[in-house]
Formats: sequence, structure tokens, C-alpha cells
Amino acid sequence: MKAAAFAVRTVIVACVMALACSCGGAAPPVEDGTTLVKTRPEPVRFAYRTLDDKPLTPATLAGRFTLIALGATYDLPSQAQARFLTGLSRNHTPRINVALLILEPEENRPLVEAFVQALRLEYPVAFADQPTITGQGGPFPGLHHVPSIVILDREGREVWRHLGLADDKTLEKALRDLEGAGAR
Repeated sequence: MKAAAFAVRTVIVACVMALACSCGGAAPPVEDGTTLVKTRPEPVRFAYRTLDDKPLTPATLAGRFTLIALGATYDLPSQAQARFLTGLSRNHTPRINVALLILEPEENRPLVEAFVQALRLEYPVAFADQPTITGQGGPFPGLHHVPSIVILDREGREVWRHLGLADDKTLEKALRDLEGAGAR
């Protein structure tokens, strides 16, 4: 009988602890498919080095709409996102820029290079900095979900973001809407 009472208490304590942990200061869960349309008043500031050691900065992307995907090699939807971007890049160059920001540590370079080679990615791929990986800062604060997409206007301001996989039709529509709305 004492063993059964102990087991019941253990289950109750575990449930209370789980509830207490889930009610803390953590960010609320974000559902895939969430699209936020916004314009940041200032251009986004970032400086990354691509896998082929070229700069990936607002200056290297200026003058065109830019789609930046945040992804990871271990994530199947990130692989699909990379393929959607490949099609957009082929169909819309030089009208748009495309880049992939990998949310993994630099020590995963061999894996990332294999990912890029296997998917035949022809656009810039760079490692994110630690604040971006954790969502604690970086150029896209709070955005550390994979896959995700950010669109920058021609002046480098964030004008659109999507959490979760965005297919080519969704991205085409976002670009058309932004161009139609007169986004610079």
C-alpha cells in the first residue's frame, strides 16, 4: 500500500513540475505556417561569410528583393525549402537574391557542405551567428525556427517572414504582393 501511495505522489509531483516548467518565461509555441508581414524601419544589419568565403551582407544584396531562408541540415522541411528556393532563384535571377542561413555550429561544416552539394544549391549558404541560432538576438530576433523565410526589400528592410515550410507558390505570391504594394 505504501508503494502505491508513493507512486501516486510521484506522478502528481511530476505533473505539477511539468506544468510549472511549461508556464515559465519561455516564448509561446509558434505554429508552422505563420506568416508575419511587417516592415522594419531600418535596414537589417548582418555580416556572414559564405561557405566559399564571400561576404553575405546587406551591401552584397542591395537593390533586389532578398529571400533568406533559415534552415538546418538535419531537418527534412529545410531540405524542401532549399529546393523551393533553388527554383525561385533560377526563375527570378537577377530580379531577386536568395541565400540560406544555416542554424548550426561551424563545426558542422563538412555536413553542411555535403548538404549543399547533394541538393545542388547554387546560391550563397552561410552559418548563422550564435545569437541568431538561439533566437536571442542577431539580425532576425526571435526567429530561430527551421525552416523559416525572411524577405528583405531592395533597401534591406525586413518586410515579410514565414515560420515553417513555404512552398514556391507562397513565396511567388509574397513577392508579387510586395512588388504590387510598392515595397522598395
